[in-house]
Amino acid sequence: FQLPADLTKMHLTDNPHPQVTHVPSSQSGCSIASDSGSSSLSDIYQATESEMGDVDLTGLPEAPVDSEDEEEEEDEDIDRTSDPLLGRDVVRECLEKEPADKTDDDIEQLLEFMHQLPAFANMTMSVRRELCSVMIFEVVEQAGAIILEDGQELDSWYVILNGTVEITYPDGKSESLCMGNSFGITPSLEKQYMNGVVRTKVDDCQFVCIAQQDYWRILNHVEKNTHKVEEEGEIVMVKEHRELDRSGTRKGHIVIKATPERLIMHLIEEHSIVDPTYIEDFLLTYRTFLTSPLEVGNKLLEWFTVDSLRDKVTRVVLLWVNNHFNDFEGDLAMTRFLEEFEKNLEDTKMKGHLRLLNIACAAKAKWRQITLQKPSRDSPLFFSLLGGSDKGFGIFVETVEAGSKAAEAGLKRGDQV
Repeated sequence: FQLPADLTKMHLTDNPHPQVTHVPSSQSGCSIASDSGSSSLSDIYQATESEMGDVDLTGLPEAPVDSEDEEEEEDEDIDRTSDPLLGRDVVRECLEKEPADKTDDDIEQLLEFMHQLPAFANMTMSVRRELCSVMIFEVVEQAGAIILEDGQELDSWYVILNGTVEITYPDGKSESLCMGNSFGITPSLEKQYMNGVVRTKVDDCQFVCIAQQDYWRILNHVEKNTHKVEEEGEIVMVKEHRELDRSGTRKGHIVIKATPERLIMHLIEEHSIVDPTYIEDFLLTYRTFLTSPLEVGNKLLEWFTVDSLRDKVTRVVLLWVNNHFNDFEGDLAMTRFLEEFEKNLEDTKMKGHLRLLNIACAAKAKWRQITLQKPSRDSPLFFSLLGGSDKGFGIFVETVEAGSKAAEAGLKRGDQV
């Protein structure tokens, strides 16, 4: 199926691998991948279950301390698993099996490899998985071998895994296709014929082939697994149904395409069990489809005024500060957003959340040196300090006069001296 033209405004968010809905390349958007190094909601939020006692960030991921022998063993394991030749050998073993003999592990191995190829880029995860389950492996050992004759009836879709082929058209023009490119039938049950001659250009050309019946069935039945969200007659979001295991307990819809506005709104909506890292994925990649982070910040401030959304908004901000503090530290407008959000937490007496926010900011902030020159000893500083030994805590900048020399030098409220 083809999506309407209004989807050209939409962007992708998918995990664990970037992917797009099967649409023409002119309609595909930007992909979003999961940041495995980011903190999760449970990491940060387990400390807010109770506002009693000290709150820290010990729940965040840390690398275990190992002995030298264990580290050497791990390095060897990494070397083995990162060997591209070894990976290709494993993939080839999976490919050489008959479709009926492929196990779930085989299909996952193939899926991991195939998602990197351009031919599979504009497909959803479920489509790629089904194609991997029916693909057949073929090898043409000699260069110059004819794979398809001009006018020959087509019965398969081919994807090149190794080598190069050349298509010579009847008008004399030619083009070369290499690894990841495809040729052959389109997803239709109508009879189709080859236009031109396909030859191998090098030895040991390897292909995967998918029969026309399977190719048509898989690509044209994808719509049954998708759910489209419409607003004012336009599709603003597309979700794909997924099942993460055969028990049927871990299933739901994952967002695969949406307008930027709808992606922002989904931050505070309920997330499916199969899409638990949506917020982290969004915060990692929003720069690819938004011109300014304030587009997100202003919506969060607006939603904070709604009682039922306040907790969800706070979770988003905590994750944002903890995983991407540079978005705030290097942007004056975003620093002001953070100050306004902090004030909102104070006004609503959300002390536990405010404490977590302050801890995250202190933990993520970088040391920097600021030079502030005064024309005379009696000249004002244009900032005020809070704290000291008599207060029992460090010295912090409480206020900075807007537009002053102190502000221009980079001094900010909350800086610790």
